Amino acid sequence: MVNSQNAKPQVTKAVIPAAGLGTRFLPATKAMPKEMLPIVDKPAIQYVVEEAAAAGLQDVLIITGRNKVNITNHFDSVPELEEALEKKGDEKKLNRVHRASDVADVHMLRQGQPLGLGHAVGRAQQHVGENSFAVLLGDDLIDERDPLLPKMIAEHDARQATIIALMEVPEESIHLYGCAATEATDDPDVVRITGLVEKPDPADAPSNLAVIGRYVLRPEIFEILAVQQPGRGGEIQLTDALDTIARGESGEVYGVIFRGRRYDTGDKADWIKANVRLGVDNAELGADLRQWLIEFADKLRG
Repeated sequence: MVNSQNAKPQVTKAVIPAAGLGTRFLPATKAMPKEMLPIVDKPAIQYVVEEAAAAGLQDVLIITGRNKVNITNHFDSVPELEEALEKKGDEKKLNRVHRASDVADVHMLRQGQPLGLGHAVGRAQQHVGENSFAVLLGDDLIDERDPLLPKMIAEHDARQATIIALMEVPEESIHLYGCAATEATDDPDVVRITGLVEKPDPADAPSNLAVIGRYVLRPEIFEILAVQQPGRGGEIQLTDALDTIARGESGEVYGVIFRGRRYDTGDKADWIKANVRLGVDNAELGADLRQWLIEFADKLRG
C-alpha cells in the first residue's frame, strides 16, 4: 500500500443527493422534504452535512429536486431569528441556529429530471471537476461516535481507487440493497470488490455484504454515468456504474466494512428507532427518555 501520510488530501468535496420524493413518509412529506424530517432536534440532512464537515469536507453540494426549498433555507442564515434569540440572551439556541449555517460551505443544484441516483451523482460533475469526491446518502445516518468517512478517504488516497461502504446484513435482507462480490485484502475491514448487483434475490446474492450510503468516487465515474443505460426500476443506477469499474474496465473498487452504528431514516420504523436511539444519548433528553422507555417496556411485557 502506498504511504500517503504526507500527501495532499485528494478528496475535498462532498455530494449529497436529496432529490427523492419521500413517498414512504406521505403525507408528512407532501409539503416537507424527507431530508428535513427531524432526528431528535435536527433535520436528518444536517447530520449528514456535519459528518462530511467532520471528515474535512467543507465544500458540500446538495442535489435537490422540486419542493426542496426548505433545505436551502435551513443552511442559510436567518437574521431576524438570530436577532430575536440574541435579544433574549438565549445563547444555546442561537449557537444551534448558527451551527446549521456555519457547518460547511453548502451549495445547491437541481437534479432537473428524476432519473435515479446515478443521474443525480452525474449532475455534480461541473462542481466536482477532475477531483475525487465523497457521496453521502441522506437516508443513511452514521453515528458520529463511529466515524466511517475518514477511513474511506484514507483508503482512497492509499489505493488510488474507488471506495464503497459495506455492511453485513442478514441474508433475508440483502434484496433491499446493492450487494458486493468480494475478495479479501491485507486488512480484515477492507475487501476488493469484483462485482456489484442491485437488490438481488437472496438465492443469487454473492455475499451478505450490502452497499450502504457512503462512497468515495474517482472522477472516471462521470464518463461511465454519461453512457450508463437505465437499470432496475428504469433508473440510472450508481451500482451499475460501479460494477463496470469493479469488473476492471476503469480502475479498481474496494469496500470498507462498517461495523458501527447506522440509522436508516428512509424507513418509517427505522426513523422512529433512530429518534429513540439518539434521543436516549441526548444530554438534555436522555435521562427522562430512558426512564420512560423502561417503564413503557415493562407495560408492554405486562
